Amino acid sequence: MKTRNQWLVAPLGAATAAALLSGCGATDGSNAGGGGKGVVMGISDKVKATDPASGYDPGSWLLFNNVFQSLLSFPKGGTNPEPDAAQSCGFEGTESRTYVCTLRGGLKFSNGNRLTAKDVKYSFERTLKINDENGPAVMLASIGTIDTPDEKTVVFHLKAPDATFPSKIASGAGSIVDHTEYPADKLRTDGKAFGSGVYKLDSINDKSASFSVNDSYSGKAKPKNSGVTMKFFNEDQAALKKVLESGDVDFAFRGLAAKDIAGLASQTGDQKVEVVQGAGAEVEHLVFNTADPVAGKLPVRKAIAYLVDREALVREVYDGTATPLYSIVPAGIASHTTAFFDRYGGTPQPEKAKAVLRAAGIKDKVKITLYSTPSRYGPSTDQEFQLIAKQLNTSGLFQADVKSVEFEQYEKDIQAGKYGVYVKGWVPDYPDADNFTQPFFGPDNVLHNNYDNKEITGTIIPSTSAKADRSSASGDYARLQDIVADEIPLLPLWQSKQYAVTRQNVTGLQWSLDASTVFRFWEISKG
Repeated sequence: MKTRNQWLVAPLGAATAAALLSGCGATDGSNAGGGGKGVVMGISDKVKATDPASGYDPGSWLLFNNVFQSLLSFPKGGTNPEPDAAQSCGFEGTESRTYVCTLRGGLKFSNGNRLTAKDVKYSFERTLKINDENGPAVMLASIGTIDTPDEKTVVFHLKAPDATFPSKIASGAGSIVDHTEYPADKLRTDGKAFGSGVYKLDSINDKSASFSVNDSYSGKAKPKNSGVTMKFFNEDQAALKKVLESGDVDFAFRGLAAKDIAGLASQTGDQKVEVVQGAGAEVEHLVFNTADPVAGKLPVRKAIAYLVDREALVREVYDGTATPLYSIVPAGIASHTTAFFDRYGGTPQPEKAKAVLRAAGIKDKVKITLYSTPSRYGPSTDQEFQLIAKQLNTSGLFQADVKSVEFEQYEKDIQAGKYGVYVKGWVPDYPDADNFTQPFFGPDNVLHNNYDNKEITGTIIPSTSAKADRSSASGDYARLQDIVADEIPLLPLWQSKQYAVTRQNVTGLQWSLDASTVFRFWEISKG
């Protein structure tokens, strides 16, 4: 498995803010024209790619979700994918290995070309063939072959049961491109994008991107604006706050500092701006290298689990703009438990930490280094890790320090096994427990922490992957969360809340702040 690029760009301190499917999808017909004014948004993320075979970062997927259609999509406020470009989709048989979709009629790309089953097959096969290191091909690895018996039917034959396949193709990884516009074996490099989504990309450069309503779009979305302009601020929090307050942007998403969000949220009376809050599924973990001579000792990891005060982290570093996390599957995602809270509590327990170390014969202070990378996860990451080190040292059981490393070197060192304890964040690809477990604990996991549990890889993950009724997988996921809480290859720290800060004449942002992580341009309107 390749290294994924959906790692959380930063905590709120710098950048945050499927069962069988069948039946009728959206009503056919164009929703051209957009019924309102254009809106301008400020964002800290870059759009790293306009070609869906390459982009695997929050900024790029924001573009994909609005410019391209997928066979399925996540409804606002929901985590179960529904038909989009497809009229219906569903597994055939009982093994979750054959997935069939029937396209709706009248689909067109923004250049006027018809969208048929040929384009769907081409799009998936192209992403897999290019296999770009910064792309989502890893999400489509379960695809074996694709048949198109007619212009409206697409049949996916999977290599192994994959009940989460509907969620995967409802994400940015499922973007459908025009086979006449995109080369089959290489990325498009002209910065243009042709999709069948609600919007079309008019222009993009290092400073901004401009989108207008796609007159050729056929689907259920009804755009409430005439277009959207994105202005990029490249993690310049002060500049983003300034243009929001001056009115040069209508709203900010991903980029304001936690202290600014908290300050704006606490204001009362006649305000120029207001804060819109929604559920978030982005998470951050303290990761342990289980082959490390210090962090590899389970009693050391258990002692840390007893001592880390998540409430203090959220309060003192993130100004309440995140929520303490006590399991690997965050709250709001089906099958979430509180496995770590159940075992180690919600407040520091130094006596229990001491007991577990002494029982293992560890009597001296444990010397340990926590590795941080603010260039990836934001400037608050160093502050957060300094506070964790202080919590450990205050117990009298640890001698902990913090080292801050630039991201490029950081990733190389992790893969080389040089760190015992380090930070990782995760932006979900799709809102299913699978996306918070398989990438971390499956074969060739993205954590590079040398952890391998045979029950997880050999039994639990294959079992959950085969269950199209996702609710039936809850028992397996509960067992997986219990194992992780017992063995502690990582320690969950917090999950984000999502925020947008807006001028008071902008509405509809709440429909883009849910666990699906899909930002829906079409729901935003400006008075």
